[in-house]
Amino acid sequence: MKDKYIKETRAVKVSHVLPLDTNNHGTLFGGKLMSYIDDIAAISAMRHARSLVVTASTDSVDFLAPIRVGSAVCLESFVTWTGTSSMEIFVKVLAEDLLTGERTIAATAFQTFVAVDEQGKPIPVPNVVPETEEEKYLHETAKERVEARKRRRKSSKELAKVMEKNKPWE
Repeated sequence: MKDKYIKETRAVKVSHVLPLDTNNHGTLFGGKLMSYIDDIAAISAMRHARSLVVTASTDSVDFLAPIRVGSAVCLESFVTWTGTSSMEIFVKVLAEDLLTGERTIAATAFQTFVAVDEQGKPIPVPNVVPETEEEKYLHETAKERVEARKRRRKSSKELAKVMEKNKPWE
């Protein structure tokens, strides 16, 4: 399987933030942004794997600055690291004041996707090759995020074992 450059996985999405997209503070709903993040990350994962993918985890979404009504929100995603069938996707979110042109990094996110076949079974993915300083940094620091992800998943499985399965009203 031939390696792929990270730039081959890059995806960009830009949306105008309208009043229906915002909360009572006049800023973009966090859930709306999270939906955009999952959508664009899936596109990057599919570009890399050239197969179906499933979201394995949303590792983090850090909201750094509000995205105000009337602004543009621009999301950029790309694969930063790969395992056998899994891919870490980084999403950078920029807010742009359309009147002044000022841009702010409003959020960052890491998600993990797994490439699957038509039966939903994991399939191998190519390695990624970083080129820019940003890509190299994210690629080199991925190992510690992978280890943290594994610890968190193990902890989540332990928690699931002790959780009740009754309906809350029973």
